[in-house]
Amino acid sequence: MPSVPRFPGSDSQIPDVHVGPIDLAARVDEALAVQALAFGLSEGEIGVRRQIVLRHLLVPGARAYGAVTARGRLAGFVYGMPNDRSHWWSTVVEPYLRADGCDGWLDDSFVITELHVHPAYQGRGIGRTLITTITDVARQPRSILSAIDTESPARGLYRTLGYQDLARQVLFPSAAKPYAVMGAPLPLRRR
Repeated sequence: MPSVPRFPGSDSQIPDVHVGPIDLAARVDEALAVQALAFGLSEGEIGVRRQIVLRHLLVPGARAYGAVTARGRLAGFVYGMPNDRSHWWSTVVEPYLRADGCDGWLDDSFVITELHVHPAYQGRGIGRTLITTITDVARQPRSILSAIDTESPARGLYRTLGYQDLARQVLFPSAAKPYAVMGAPLPLRRR
């Protein structure tokens, strides 16, 4: 497995964590367990998302990276794909982006579909390493994503990487909270 240096903030009680490409289809249940803990998903939501993840992985150019502990457990994951205006996510966010004059961001962009870190590993730079690793190999000149529209550590991280709000108060069907759509030129900003 490819490895990267130990994450900032690691200590002797936290096993080494390495980031590299993963077969997300083979680890989908483990990844969704991490997402459920990090994002608070119900059993029903996990079942729906499992089908979505597996379908997304069939899109040309889709890729996934994982943060794997020395014991082989998934501490976090990210996956994404080149954006396509015909994908469900794009059709939902497009009117919001158009209203703000930002719908061009949907073209020639790499979309971060999911990024989640197990709560026990948050705050150690894993999310930053996952998102910069996946976008560093993207062929598109920019990246877009959506995040719950609150001031959160995730949104703070995205801002430090160069993501800016493109649209706010985006409502997804069946989502209880509004989202913000954010975009950044690639490569992402480093500290």
